Amino acid sequence: MEKVKTLVFGGGEIHDWQGIQPKLVAALEACDAFELTTVQENLDALLDLNSYDVLVFHYTVGTISDAQRDALSNWLISGKGYVGIHSAADSFRDDPAYRNIVGGHFITHPPHLLREYQVSVKDPEHPIMAGIAEDFIVEDEQYVLDYDTRVNILANALYKGDTMPVAWTKQHGQGRVFYQALGHDPKACEHPVFKQMLVQGVLWAAGRED
Repeated sequence: MEKVKTLVFGGGEIHDWQGIQPKLVAALEACDAFELTTVQENLDALLDLNSYDVLVFHYTVGTISDAQRDALSNWLISGKGYVGIHSAADSFRDDPAYRNIVGGHFITHPPHLLREYQVSVKDPEHPIMAGIAEDFIVEDEQYVLDYDTRVNILANALYKGDTMPVAWTKQHGQGRVFYQALGHDPKACEHPVFKQMLVQGVLWAAGRED
């Protein structure tokens, strides 16, 4: 079967994208189902995504132009895949159209940046969650998110007694969007469940879940 042409994009401020990007690439390379290309910082790469099936995006804050965002949106609408990692929900804070693509955005995080917390699988039948235990523990930065209630929540965690999504999927036109809030730093990206969700999420976004 033809490999999934995947662009892994890293950049922005705050998070260690230079350390995170190699971890994402290594996890995907281990699957041998992907043809990988990497880009760093240059958002003009979003203007021409036609060579790719899926965009894996890890970026923080920054500014996206209308042309860059619209090119991403139109490419995705045509039936492609977007996989947002952690701070992808904290990119382009002044752009509601980008937030709509992702399905939600970062609000805050608990006072202790990195902490152990339990993640519970909400939709075990979804292909992205196949083979993942009902509950698992991570040491990561927990994101508190504002999100579109129409997204399909795959996993969640408790925050101040309420559930907060950790991963979701949604449609964008004919395109598939998968977002997971895990992956704050390189160590968090080495968690076996993070890597499993990444691989299965990219396959799902490409329509290759079967």
